[in-house]
Amino acid sequence: MTILDKIVQQKQKEVEQLNKQPVPDAPVAAVKAPSIAQTFHNTDRMNIIAEIKRASPSKGSIDLDVDPVSQAKLYAANGAGAISVLTDETFFKGSMNDLRAVREAVDVPLLCKDFFIDELQIDHAKSAGASIILLIVAAISSSRLRELYAYAKEQVLDVLCEVHDDDEMITALDLGADIIGINNRNLKTFEVDLNTTRLLASMVTNPDTILISESGMKTRENVAFAARNGASAVLVGETLMRADDLSQTISELKIPLAEGVRSNVR
Repeated sequence: MTILDKIVQQKQKEVEQLNKQPVPDAPVAAVKAPSIAQTFHNTDRMNIIAEIKRASPSKGSIDLDVDPVSQAKLYAANGAGAISVLTDETFFKGSMNDLRAVREAVDVPLLCKDFFIDELQIDHAKSAGASIILLIVAAISSSRLRELYAYAKEQVLDVLCEVHDDDEMITALDLGADIIGINNRNLKTFEVDLNTTRLLASMVTNPDTILISESGMKTRENVAFAARNGASAVLVGETLMRADDLSQTISELKIPLAEGVRSNVR
């Protein structure tokens, strides 16, 4: 059984528990955030989705004591185009309370980073202030993907469809996904290969599709490589969580997109 299999199995148990709980009201203090399309289009610099990430199965503990509100405020103040909040508790040590607290503190687009397999999870994410949810193509069947995608859109949520091979990219394109995340980390082996972005981005022909390169974004050169191969955004978690100078690190990663075109990085 892969790590992804174990996570999905745990999510099935969590959905059973969610069925016994009412969906909370949305945060009263929440300001309606712009859509990710409004934020990410028409920019000449790389968009950064800055992630609040306490831990992961591949890295173990990263920063278990992080204050998500303080971290989110720093991200927003330093130009993050969106903030990702990991809400999985068992494997990533996050929570919906983290997301709710962050939504009350910032007004940028918020991605609820979790493993969605049921509409009820989407309801809870929206009630906690998410403006974007994640659908991982590898985690659900194609028919379930279509159902959850349609449901999230009905709830006026953006959907980031995450892929990590060509078959999954074909599924996302057939779905009509307008935001596609290319995960350079194989969710079955957790190995990272930046060439995944290069190979899969070439399959996208619609210039309006927002392409996000995820995982392995540690240096300016990594980001330039992603930009050169079609990404207009990168999702960065561990690098920012471990940064000694967060402002400088974000500034270094927010490269002019033209720099990616000129880059000789291979």
